[in-house]
Amino acid sequence: MSSTTYTADAPRSSTLLPMIIIGVLFFIFGFVTWLNGPLISFVKVAFALDDISAFLVPFAFYVSYFVLALPAGVVLKRTGMKKGMALGLFIMAIGAAVFGEFVRMRIYPGALVGLFVIGAGLSLLQTASNPYISILGPIDSAAQRIAFMGICNKVAGALAPLTFGALVMTGIDSFQDRVAKTAVGPAREALLNEFASRVFLPYMAMAGLLVVLAIWIVLSPLPEIKPSGANSERAIGHRSGGIFSFPHLWLGVLCLFLYVGVEVMAGDAINTYGQGFGLPLQVTSHFTTYTMLAMLTGYIFGLVLIPRFISQQRYLAVSAVLGVLFAIGAYVTHGYVSVAFVAALGFANAMMWPAIFPLAIKGLGSHTELGSALLVMGIVGGALLPQAFVHLKQYIDFQLAFVIVIVPCYLYILYYGMRGHAVGNRAG
Repeated sequence: MSSTTYTADAPRSSTLLPMIIIGVLFFIFGFVTWLNGPLISFVKVAFALDDISAFLVPFAFYVSYFVLALPAGVVLKRTGMKKGMALGLFIMAIGAAVFGEFVRMRIYPGALVGLFVIGAGLSLLQTASNPYISILGPIDSAAQRIAFMGICNKVAGALAPLTFGALVMTGIDSFQDRVAKTAVGPAREALLNEFASRVFLPYMAMAGLLVVLAIWIVLSPLPEIKPSGANSERAIGHRSGGIFSFPHLWLGVLCLFLYVGVEVMAGDAINTYGQGFGLPLQVTSHFTTYTMLAMLTGYIFGLVLIPRFISQQRYLAVSAVLGVLFAIGAYVTHGYVSVAFVAALGFANAMMWPAIFPLAIKGLGSHTELGSALLVMGIVGGALLPQAFVHLKQYIDFQLAFVIVIVPCYLYILYYGMRGHAVGNRAG
């Protein structure tokens, strides 16, 4: 196994293999993450849940990032990034097996535990892989590299609902009718048990694949990177101080919190949003794919434009303005047109993570792992903002609830892209 240490000025050819390996990882956790949208519809039927209870799916998944990101940073200090990624994959495999088994048994709290464990593995994987790809080359072009990772992630995200739909959700509307016409009792329970068991084999297969990938990462020539050397504090004119002496990091944590919230709203809550117009469940279960396709388009634009024609921070600001405009478009229209505006938020959101993460960790030096862990904690926004939406829509129109939740988020992201990322930066 290689012990090579990469620096920020490593030649492009020397970074190609690590980028391919990390790209595979981004594909995997993109596939797993974007199953949450159709899973919300699935558990709602399989466990006979209301919207609030069904939205515990993204809550359990994303809240694990908040709980476990800091421990993940500690683990990475001991294991290094490479072994940490492999460990994350092993933990995800355990979570997938737990989820599949408890859904088959129709024990909803146990299924949520499985999702929490999957999120725990992903928190370790994300805490390692995002700073890794950010400092694999020059930090000012990190958004371009992360955009490539995002393409891998969102291709998987587009495939996940389609795959899940083909394996699990086929005939869901007619099945709902059968359940509704069946009296409460053993016959109805048998129907629901049969439906719930559809996820068992796919999730067991996923668990096995994750174990194989973990072993592959351990045996791969993926090199270690020393953040203290590749992401020097001199880049921002920082001389000394602890993690609290980097205000651009803390503003970035809040920015990432809000960004992940609006991304999950556009990617996972879009199914529930479409159902608000009375659209068929069989149709709405595929809406996440449209958001992912919009994000893929956004990544391609980012790859072409950053940093040759526009800086990553300026592109972040433009993306936030687009987010506001698309959100207003969703509010003033109805039906499929409104859903299309929500899906278009994927385009606005695409380059936000690739821009926010490197801007927030720039110049952290030896604090890079801890800063990365704090940013990954911000992913809990994906748990809380959809919960705010699903509770708020119990009292006001669902379109109004949607726009009330996400527009202020985009306005803060606009601030971070324009000014927040440079707060405390003394270089130049």
